[in-house]
Amino acid sequence: MARIKVGLVGCGFVSELHMHAFRRVYGVDVEVAAVAARGDHVVEFAARHDIPRVYRSFAELIADRALDVIDICTPPNLHAGMIVSSMQAGKHVICEKPFAGYFGRNGDKQPIGKHVPKALMYERVLEEMNATRAAIERTGKLFMYAEDWIYAPAVTKTAEILKATKDKILFMKGEESHSGSHAAHAAQWAMTGGGSLIRMGCHPLSAVLYLKQVEAKARGETIKVASVTGDVGNVTAGLKPEERTYIKANPVDVEDWGTLTATFSDGTKATVFSGDMIMGGVRNLIETYTSGGSLFANITPNTHLMSYQTSEEKLASVYITEKVDRKTGWQYVCLEEEWTRGYLQEIQDFMECAATGRQPLSDLALAYETIKVNYAGYWAAEEGRRVVL
Repeated sequence: MARIKVGLVGCGFVSELHMHAFRRVYGVDVEVAAVAARGDHVVEFAARHDIPRVYRSFAELIADRALDVIDICTPPNLHAGMIVSSMQAGKHVICEKPFAGYFGRNGDKQPIGKHVPKALMYERVLEEMNATRAAIERTGKLFMYAEDWIYAPAVTKTAEILKATKDKILFMKGEESHSGSHAAHAAQWAMTGGGSLIRMGCHPLSAVLYLKQVEAKARGETIKVASVTGDVGNVTAGLKPEERTYIKANPVDVEDWGTLTATFSDGTKATVFSGDMIMGGVRNLIETYTSGGSLFANITPNTHLMSYQTSEEKLASVYITEKVDRKTGWQYVCLEEEWTRGYLQEIQDFMECAATGRQPLSDLALAYETIKVNYAGYWAAEEGRRVVL
């Protein structure tokens, strides 16, 4: 079997997760052969991961004829352009979430999150996604949407049960929350395309959309999102500086609290929540209530291992879980985080797709629908009404 050679764009936190997953791929010969990033950190990153070629620009990376796949792990405002350029250069593409977003245009009043109407954002995001989708389809290359939630074991087991029972999903409730992003760009709409609802809420939203399609296929039905309602806010705005010791959220023009509810064409519902002011680590949860049972997917935290410790110093080199402010006291220790959260399974699927040409489980259709529904939620929240799709 020919070796699949991957070029990585970016060397931040998610790139580390992807690198761990690439090393665990089985049955396909895979090499991360190059990495590109502007900061000096990329040199150390490449050395630590034995990546032979380092580029300081994206253009140099996609010009590398030896590469088969480009893995995009950059801030969201760069995604659409990098996707199209990579695929036009003859590469398959893996792209981290979100697929697209509204990041501003000439003439927009700043900051755009406070001044550009969300109805206009929705319209322009659909225009951009349609153009991006058309460009992708013209290349004939694979687009692989890096939505790890639908590969997480708790979610794949939920899907297996739904396929077996063929029960009707009546309601789903999903959440991703934590104490706020440390990345400065997370505070600005022009960099992230929104706040907590798109930066984190896109994960549970993709999961509920995916599970609803699993049900539809199992039951031989056609189900789509019919309408969306939403609400967003900045609940940390009134905090004094000394009250921000543990909460990292400090938005410029994005929300730190957001919820949307999707109503499906069969009359059933799904609600997604995300917040940047939730203490105690990352919450990755999805509950599914069916005509025949209930399914609680606690991706994180879970109770594989609970720890009570008293010394921070002794635990300095021990990873407990993401976004906790301390390691002492009672902790939910995340074991095999890359497996628990679906990164290993995701990259395995993508490399098999690159080797065989088949479509991935997390595909362009899921990426498109997630952003469409997410921005409908922003529109609905701003206007205080139901948006019909």
